[in-house]
Amino acid sequence: MTVEETIAALDRGEIRVAEKRDGEWVVNETAKAAILEYFKLRKVEPQELGLFEYRDKIPLKHGYEKLGVRVVPPATARFGAFLSRDVILMPSYVNIGAWVGPRTMVDTWATVGSCAQIGADVHLAGGVGIGGVLEPLGARPVIVEDGAFIGSRAVIVEGVIVGEQAVIAPQVVLSATVPIIDVTGPEPVEHRGYVPPRSVVVPGTRPKEFPAGTYQLSCALIIGQRKESTDLRTSLNEALREYGVGS
Repeated sequence: MTVEETIAALDRGEIRVAEKRDGEWVVNETAKAAILEYFKLRKVEPQELGLFEYRDKIPLKHGYEKLGVRVVPPATARFGAFLSRDVILMPSYVNIGAWVGPRTMVDTWATVGSCAQIGADVHLAGGVGIGGVLEPLGARPVIVEDGAFIGSRAVIVEGVIVGEQAVIAPQVVLSATVPIIDVTGPEPVEHRGYVPPRSVVVPGTRPKEFPAGTYQLSCALIIGQRKESTDLRTSLNEALREYGVGS
C-alpha cells in the first residue's frame, strides 16, 4: 500500500498500529513508518470548520454518523485515527494512529496520543493524558485493555500496558520507569510498564537515598484486585471506595 492508502486503512480500522496476537501485543512498524512519512508529505494549510479556523498538516476525521460515534463539540480526532461504534468523545483529542474500542468514553479534556490502543468499554476520565509513541518504529504504544477505568488527571506514557478491567486512581502517573508495586502480599512485587488485569492502582511514594539525604520518589501501588461485584457500569469512585481510597 502507498502511504496515503495505509493512513486511510488506519482511519477505517482495517489495520492497526498494534494488535494482540497469542496473548502478546505486536507492533506494526510499517503502519508507524507510514504515519511518519505522511507528516513529511503533507503541507501545512488552513482548514475552516464553521466559525473555527485551524492550520495543520493532517485533516480531521469525518463521517461520525456512519460510524455511530457521538462527538461533543469541540472534540477533535485526526484523520488516521479509528473510532469504533458507540464511542463517545466529550471535548477531547484523539491523534493519528490511535484505535479506540466500542463503547469507550473519552471524557472532557482527555487526550489519546498517537498510536495509542484503547480497548472496549474503557472510561478515560476528565483530563486523562494517554501519551503518543511514534518513534522508534518498534516501540510499543500505550495500551489500555478492555474494561479499564482511568481516573481523572492520570497520565500513562511510554508504552505502558494497562491490563483488562484495571482501575487506575486519579493522578496516577505511569511510565516505563515508574515502579508499579503490588503491596497486597507479604512482600512487595514490582512491575515496570505493566499493570496486571483487574489491579486497583493508586499513587504512592518510595524512599530513595541521595547524597543530600533521603527523599520520596513517585511510584504506583497495587492495593488490591477489582472485586467480582464491580462490573463495567460501576463508577471509578465506587471501585476505589471498596479499598477506602475513593472520594
